[in-house]
Amino acid sequence: MKGEQTPDVVGGHAPDILEKAIGCLSAAAYLADERGHILAVNESAVDLLARPASELVGRDAHEALHRNRHGGPLPGVQCAFKEAVLGGRTAQGREEWLERGDGALLPVGWLATPYGPEGRPSGSLVIFWAQDAPESPAARPRQLMSSLTELERLALLAETTTLLSTTLDVEEALSSLVRLVVPRLADWAVIDLITKGDEVRRFAVAHCEDGEVVYRDDLQGPMPPVPEASPMPLSRALRGAAASLTGPETYNGPPDAGIAVEQRRLFEATGMHSAAIAPILSHRRTLGALTLGRSDQPERFTPGDLALLEDITRRAGLALDNALLYERQRRVAETMQRYLLPRLPRVKGLRLAARYLPAPDASQVGGDWYDAFTLTDGTTALAVGDVVGHDLEAAAGMAQLRNMLRAYAWMREQTPSEVVDWLDHATGPIAQVSMATLIFARLATAREGQYELTWTNAGHPPPLLISYDGVTSYLTGGHGVLLGTGSQQPRPEASVTLRRGDTLVLYTDGLVEAPDRSIDEGLEILRRHAASLAHRPLESFIDLLLERTRPTRNEDDVAVLAIRVPAEPDLYADLLPELPDSEYSGL
Repeated sequence: MKGEQTPDVVGGHAPDILEKAIGCLSAAAYLADERGHILAVNESAVDLLARPASELVGRDAHEALHRNRHGGPLPGVQCAFKEAVLGGRTAQGREEWLERGDGALLPVGWLATPYGPEGRPSGSLVIFWAQDAPESPAARPRQLMSSLTELERLALLAETTTLLSTTLDVEEALSSLVRLVVPRLADWAVIDLITKGDEVRRFAVAHCEDGEVVYRDDLQGPMPPVPEASPMPLSRALRGAAASLTGPETYNGPPDAGIAVEQRRLFEATGMHSAAIAPILSHRRTLGALTLGRSDQPERFTPGDLALLEDITRRAGLALDNALLYERQRRVAETMQRYLLPRLPRVKGLRLAARYLPAPDASQVGGDWYDAFTLTDGTTALAVGDVVGHDLEAAAGMAQLRNMLRAYAWMREQTPSEVVDWLDHATGPIAQVSMATLIFARLATAREGQYELTWTNAGHPPPLLISYDGVTSYLTGGHGVLLGTGSQQPRPEASVTLRRGDTLVLYTDGLVEAPDRSIDEGLEILRRHAASLAHRPLESFIDLLLERTRPTRNEDDVAVLAIRVPAEPDLYADLLPELPDSEYSGL
């Protein structure tokens, strides 16, 4: 801080060069040692906090400044500021509260980044700014790129890295990039992406209105292809060329391609008088381009701005590439899982529907599965199971287990408990599955409009039976140990009659279990929603049941198999073989 001497602290004095540097920052900032004690503050921080430097220097920043939203003391374990500084890592946030000298609470956004030898930081630089409301982009200080000091540029790039590296979702990463640059560096941000087949999509055209980032849907969407030899700035950027400056005058002449027509329309609609465009590059290819534009700010972009823009897009490219690879792996894994699941059979007098939903964090595939098939005696076999694990090995084990069950059940006219007992003994040496849960059942015609369900349960959540009148019951009978335990105990069985209008739901634990609620709570939620949907057509029933029952914080995949005995006789049952598979497959 200007005119002040920083006190002695553990590890030495604040580096003179950093103390001088923060004095030049337009944003509020302070230096802290590795214990979180303030070494120096700049004039902007003094003004924003309404506190003299002598009241801050030497004090623990957390104790002196940090409060909860009600003005009370904030426990250290809940303070992201303190955690970042003591941990010697780069971090940022948008919803913290500081106490001013006049007692008022100040909502701030902030960025902390360490200084000192790599791996052994001596302390942290903390930059913060007032926010009118949490998450408000307008609360960030607007600065000209060319006027940023070297330290401010480094802080901005550190924030870019932190913000973009915290997600593997493509849309979230790109939205974070927009919020990072608008309105801090530009009035407008435009992101163009290269998609499959080298097609171009204008992902975002965004600007700030009344403190909120607003997207112009009318300017977004598919774009014409990139010309191979066009000298126009956007075309060059999308081919991976270096960043360049442009403006509406660039597109005043006859357009050389359709993409130039869209650029002219962009400048006319946004009123941008100056723009800078840089490619978004990964290690392997060009992913797209970022355009920053100014319409309200009178200053034009200069060549000095391009280096910072390229640094930002380089980091964005790495984050976007990681997100794209993650999504590609997720799609491959999900596709593999879906192909492993069977097509449901057509069963006269019954309706069947099934769904499989991958885990939200599914670059992994899971071991959840369902099956239904016709046995040699004309009865219908039903199965829902879950192999322990959430990876390709679990999916492969699931496929082996399902195929073994199918083959053995079809060849041997044995009871469900005998089939599962054989499967349990064969699981380890043949399928190489460590553990799994399973419900296996046979559904046989008892009399007109009634079916006899016989099942055994190997450590799986109980099936749910719902009558046409909304009366529900969990089928807790026939419950034994899961597969793979080595138990020699005989497996129990149970039976129940399904009548007209009844719906049977077999499911895996991802439908009812979550970290923030007990299994009993999940089962009660499933029961209540299933009862309320008893009159829905089966396809609608199973979709709404998943939508309303699956936990929001679900970390597991889900398989559901639903069977219904129609409330009225099916007049078209004899025509079932002529109907398309999609009517009954549930896939």
